[in-house]
Amino acid sequence: MRPLLLVSAAALLAQSPTRDPGLASFSTSSNLVLVNLAAQGRENLKRGDFRIFEDGKPQQIAVFEYQKLDSTPLPPVPIPPLAPIPAPAAAPPAPVYKDRRLLVLFFDFSSLGIAEQVRSQQAAARFVATQMTAADLVAVYTFSNRLKKLVEFTADRSALLAAIQSFGAADTLDLAVADADAADPDSFSLDETEFAIFNTDRKLAALEDLAKELRAIPEKKAVLYFSSGVSKTGVENQSQLDATTNAAVRAGLSFYPIDARGLMASAPAGDASAASPRGTGVFSGQTQRQRRDKETGSQETLFSLANDTGGRALLDSNDLSAGIRQAQKDLDNYYILGYYSTNDAKDGRFRKIRVEGPPKMKLAYRPGYYAEKVWAKLNEEEREKQLAEALQLGNPVTDLPLAVQLFFFRTTPKAYFVSLAIKIPGSNLPPGSGLDFIGSVKDAQGRTVSTLRDTLKLKAELGGRSLLYDAGFSLPPGEYRVKVLARENTRGAMGTFETRLVVPNLDASPAAPVSSLVLGVQRAPFTVPARERKLQQLHPLVTDGQKLLPAVTNVFRRGQTLRIFAEVYAPSLATLAVYRGRQRVFESPAKQSQKAIEFTVPLGSLPPGEYTAQLNVINPASQRFAFLRDRFVILTAAPSLP
Repeated sequence: MRPLLLVSAAALLAQSPTRDPGLASFSTSSNLVLVNLAAQGRENLKRGDFRIFEDGKPQQIAVFEYQKLDSTPLPPVPIPPLAPIPAPAAAPPAPVYKDRRLLVLFFDFSSLGIAEQVRSQQAAARFVATQMTAADLVAVYTFSNRLKKLVEFTADRSALLAAIQSFGAADTLDLAVADADAADPDSFSLDETEFAIFNTDRKLAALEDLAKELRAIPEKKAVLYFSSGVSKTGVENQSQLDATTNAAVRAGLSFYPIDARGLMASAPAGDASAASPRGTGVFSGQTQRQRRDKETGSQETLFSLANDTGGRALLDSNDLSAGIRQAQKDLDNYYILGYYSTNDAKDGRFRKIRVEGPPKMKLAYRPGYYAEKVWAKLNEEEREKQLAEALQLGNPVTDLPLAVQLFFFRTTPKAYFVSLAIKIPGSNLPPGSGLDFIGSVKDAQGRTVSTLRDTLKLKAELGGRSLLYDAGFSLPPGEYRVKVLARENTRGAMGTFETRLVVPNLDASPAAPVSSLVLGVQRAPFTVPARERKLQQLHPLVTDGQKLLPAVTNVFRRGQTLRIFAEVYAPSLATLAVYRGRQRVFESPAKQSQKAIEFTVPLGSLPPGEYTAQLNVINPASQRFAFLRDRFVILTAAPSLP
């Protein structure tokens, strides 16, 4: 089954970085593989006591060290009051990592609310002041819309406490939106700021960058990841999660996520912080299930990060410092074994590691790693093979940032049109480059039910605007896995996106039959070749030759007019409400559904911040209801084009 439709468009601003073509560079590399190995109760083992194999082939051990950690507690020190980070008088000496326990305190301000931030600060400060040992070296990193290192690995508790106590309410998510407006030149390009707001990829990419930064340190490392859960948008990139965990495993790094919300419990109808929910959901248990499912979903990624890297997640506990103590306990004495792999292929494939030691000794080590990936200049046949292989890699390629949304619309009782929209920052696309797209849709049994293959040539320079590409598939109701890969053909950069898709059977649902909710601000002329004019009539987002372009990232600017579109498949009344927190800031008049329904919301009068759009659909005849919600963010007015 081939994809039905595709179209491209450009939107938003940015500037593409340039590189001096006359600058010559030389590089060399070797594939040194380090294995951190725990051998319980044995400190006197020698290099000859171990044998190491990669994919069954023996390897020569080139590096051998024993790390003996001193767990003697340090005397407690007082916790200073809140204060800015003092400027260092001089550059600190380079730390010595041998026989040291390396801990990173990582604060995710894109998710931490003020209460969670305070709890995280208190737990981290208490650990530094009263629970550090003689072997501990601690670093401090933060993330709002970019990765930031505050303190390098150090045993200086005064510097660590000053950094931890310097955090203020301005570091939380609401003001991370303002960070995007500021367009920090040291951060990612302006058109990429929108990718940081409702996109878990940016959080995971920051953790991946941290793993790559710390990879040069051969010792074991633990990252204490303070977060309030990873809120999901419904279309999550499994490929970025895989790439992050693979980078951490290769760097000898384990994640110890700490849910700063602590123990969560609430009354069936909620607490006094919000109005009681309406309807029968409180009595049937549906409201409680939805609340709990949301909380569990926000912890799912935290658990995956810990489980896949050998760490542990601290969830539903009010003692946040327990997660730090667990990392201390896990990072005990261990050996470092290193070898230069005899397999030079940089194909991104998994290499299995096996270590043999003295008889009857229990050894703990990572089971393998993914090889590096190098994509050189290839001919057409090799390019096609490269794309097909990259789509199947267990270690996905995530060099090219992608944002993806999926929308479903019913065409017949047994068939649905699924629109796939991909957005790529223009700053990542050199002038005159081309793009290759490849993808697959697999059902619950793993069978391929639809594929995508397309090439797009950029006829003109984007001028920093983002690229929007979309394709369509016809699918029956069911559960699917959608995986797409985009390759920019000038430098060979690739990006992979994989997610779960559920196409519901609306006729069997107790709710009113409604399509997905689509948010956008722009309609553009939509033309297709004459032989595909029939397909143009099938696309639900096309009206009178104009196509509504999905925003994908759900980030808008003041002064724009937001368009919210859906299809209703039974005679109903529909209204739209927009909320900022618990306050309703916009409500539309009721509309009688004529299948396609579109509401417009002027954004000029709304202040910057995060909002929720809610479409309310009521079918009086059948007494069926539907409430569709989607979050979006308003930034300040966009700068004018030069």
